[in-house]
Amino acid sequence: MALSGNSQQKIVTGDAGYVLEDVPHLSDYIPDLSTYPNPLQDNPAYSVVKQYFVHDDDTVAQKVVVHKNSPRGTHFRRAGPRQKVYFESDEVHACIVTCGGLCPGLNTVIRELVCGLFHMYGVKKVLGIDGGYKGFYSRNTIPLTPKVVNDIHKRGGTILGTSRGGYDTTKIVDSIQDRGINQVYIIGGDGTQQGASVIYEEIRRRELKVVVAGIPKTIDNDIPVIDKSFGFDTAVEEAQRAIAAAHVESESIENGIGLVKLMGRYSGFIAMYATLGSRDVDCCLIPESPFYLEGAGGLFEYIEKRLKEHGHMVIVIAEGAGQEMLSESLRHSDQKDASGNKLLHDVGLWISHRIKDHFSKQKKMVINLKYIDPTYMIRAIPSNASDNVCCTLLAQSAVHGAMAGYTGSTVGLVNGRHSYIPFYRINERQNKVVITDRMWARLLSSTNQPSFLTAKDVIDTDREEVPPTQSLEDNNCSDDKLVNKEILC
Repeated sequence: MALSGNSQQKIVTGDAGYVLEDVPHLSDYIPDLSTYPNPLQDNPAYSVVKQYFVHDDDTVAQKVVVHKNSPRGTHFRRAGPRQKVYFESDEVHACIVTCGGLCPGLNTVIRELVCGLFHMYGVKKVLGIDGGYKGFYSRNTIPLTPKVVNDIHKRGGTILGTSRGGYDTTKIVDSIQDRGINQVYIIGGDGTQQGASVIYEEIRRRELKVVVAGIPKTIDNDIPVIDKSFGFDTAVEEAQRAIAAAHVESESIENGIGLVKLMGRYSGFIAMYATLGSRDVDCCLIPESPFYLEGAGGLFEYIEKRLKEHGHMVIVIAEGAGQEMLSESLRHSDQKDASGNKLLHDVGLWISHRIKDHFSKQKKMVINLKYIDPTYMIRAIPSNASDNVCCTLLAQSAVHGAMAGYTGSTVGLVNGRHSYIPFYRINERQNKVVITDRMWARLLSSTNQPSFLTAKDVIDTDREEVPPTQSLEDNNCSDDKLVNKEILC
């Protein structure tokens, strides 16, 4: 095998096209570190499990669907406990921070990080950073123990508070160093993980024995590589409640239209899966699939046809869909939030007015439209059972990796196996619905809506959405990526 890379990339290559995109380790820049037996070997809950410890050479393939002559392809380091650890339990001083928007499961991850450190490794010193990245130098810390976090998974939000952007890397690392913190657990989305990468680089530059472990959080499921993010199942489940309400409203009145706006700035996964799950939706509009309103094959024509056939309909629209159609006077073209995200106009409200105007003025047709926006209700609820299990395993995998000295990485499911993924892979692009894929075709078949695509649109979409290292055929194998799988340790 050959090893190449720098502080950003650590690539191991082998026979038959094998590539391991490895994660940094403390020993990469601090030589002669002491190692210790993993205390789990004496823990009665774990010592009875055969082959509980993960072998150092275990890796997880990014692709599971291959042809007989395919190269072995890209792999990631398998997550889990190692026989040797690089911290003694009494030495560990950990901290946890949550950043960005709310998401179901945040409190569960916090709880399981604290309980995992305490019960599995005997770590007694864990701090919660109050108020996101800024909290490292401008807020108080919160001592965390299993007793403090015992019931927090039953609540939505985050007990640590959160904020967007505005962090000072030097001040953060100064605070970490001054407090004697040596394990930093960072829970957040792509912007947060970019910040975590910068923090790791500064810690590495100072040659500090400090692990930086990321736990990816995005309700939109727009983080690449991983199967899905925690909170997504809960969001889809809760979104169906809003769809059910819209359906009741629409079918209870003449020419009723129920319009539901769901989260999804750039990725329409929540809208797509909520639509497929509910079976009451007649049209789903997402950012990845352009659509138009007027003319043959447009949305207005489809609405009119649907109302004449059934007397009612339900439309689901993701918040980022149709932004390009908003007039320049309505579009917040130069405004951004603290995380650098472009401020979006309320497309649901806008399209509601357009539908009403079209049918009242041009078609002289009476419609009754009800607009439902459950956005903040969805992201503020506690996680469901599926996400609670997901959060527990993510947190424990992060703890195992930190104790084993792995740093500068995030943890996530890759083809059903927990893996350590370098920050640069998480930050390189956003995960989006591939509208030339089978899952989107299933949705179109379910709703019977028009695709709104011309042949030219399909060709252009293929060029945009298939990464250079993948063929379209490879991409077609990824449509079941978010289907619930057995979670394997």
